[in-house]
Amino acid sequence: MELQAIGIDLGKTLFHLVGLDAKGNVVVRKRCARKQLLAYTGNLRVHRIGMEACAGAHFLGRALREQGHDVRLMPAQYGKPYVKTNKSDYIDAEAVAEAVERPNMRFVPIKTEEQLDLQAVHRVRERWVRRRTAVVNQIRGLLLEHGLTLPKGRQHVERRLPDVLKDGNLNFSGSFRALLAQLKLELDQLSVRIEEMDMVMEQTAAENEACQRLTTIPGIGPVTATALVAAVGNGSGFRRGRDLAAWGRNGST
Repeated sequence: MELQAIGIDLGKTLFHLVGLDAKGNVVVRKRCARKQLLAYTGNLRVHRIGMEACAGAHFLGRALREQGHDVRLMPAQYGKPYVKTNKSDYIDAEAVAEAVERPNMRFVPIKTEEQLDLQAVHRVRERWVRRRTAVVNQIRGLLLEHGLTLPKGRQHVERRLPDVLKDGNLNFSGSFRALLAQLKLELDQLSVRIEEMDMVMEQTAAENEACQRLTTIPGIGPVTATALVAAVGNGSGFRRGRDLAAWGRNGST
């Protein structure tokens, strides 16, 4: 079978596929699991396959490209204007199939496994940093309720908290001291995790040619360099620097 465009609406286990002919008419509607989808597309001739850039899209995009298909990922918001009626999986897939053929459509480069792994490191590290900040703020708030004020900043809490725990003159109950000790343990563990991820980023930046070039720019270190490489790879998906800047302002990933 030969189709002009296919739109795929992604799910965790089931995928909805809509195929259009050269005139834009819907000629295929199909629901299938991942293995069934790849078996089906392996026997197709299609001009272009489109999907929204969401969880699992990059893996499936690479698998479809290995079959020889021209696969394009697009930000989810770019496909919404092509939804013609009430939302459903088939309607979403049809909208993607129509949008992917538009000549001025902007696409998201398909990420490699290395990019996705590095992006995962950044996302988990960011969550740990937010959690560490929350622990620091909670410690300061709890001590303030007991009349003890610590200056702002994680370094002040990390420096003063051990002395606070050892100070027998402070009128703290046993349960409150135990709570502070657990919070200190949580803070220390989070700092160790973050430091380990920082070492991973530094090693990656030292081994990656694109990261090495980026770190020559004043103000860009291993964290920023690896984050940018994880998001855009070598930047071949952008025609000029202005396009990259616009992409960054839109919050694309």
